[in-house]
Amino acid sequence: MTERETLVLYEKTGALMHGHFRLTSGLHSDVYLQSALVLQYPEHAAALGAALAAPFRDTRVATVLAPAIGGILVAHEVARALGVRALFTEREGGLMSLRRGFTLGQGERCLVVEDVITTGGSTREVLECVERHSGGVVGVGSLIDRSGGSARFPVKHVALARVAAATWKPEECPLCQSGSQAIKPGSRA
Repeated sequence: MTERETLVLYEKTGALMHGHFRLTSGLHSDVYLQSALVLQYPEHAAALGAALAAPFRDTRVATVLAPAIGGILVAHEVARALGVRALFTEREGGLMSLRRGFTLGQGERCLVVEDVITTGGSTREVLECVERHSGGVVGVGSLIDRSGGSARFPVKHVALARVAAATWKPEECPLCQSGSQAIKPGSRA
């Protein structure tokens, strides 16, 4: 799946929006990606997962992990394409953790995936979680990288598409300064 094909799926399903948005990171932006709108269609989720899995096929991944909640379907579909298991992390006491009986074996080869990377913060928290559980991270994959190249990781990072989007701190947001109100269409208010 090419970058253009990925973006066409996002546009066709209304998952790529333009306006004035408050992101999970707290930043404001003129572009919002709501991956749930594209992932609600199993055929799209499967195609995106297979495409994201392809560059990691030769890395001997044993487990695919993602931060809840946005990355859960991505992890599941990438894991399906690789024929391995899928886990997700959740915040517990402010710390990204494996819960629900999930465990990793010593040195278990893990691929960390996400739907959209903006700052890379949640992804880095999952990397730290894998390290705390004695696993090893072989790569990071995302459906969309909207970081503008600023999200860097100590392992191979693959994104199916890159989306250029301006982001601002709320106090510096020109959209706010023009009187526009930011909306938060995502899952966390």
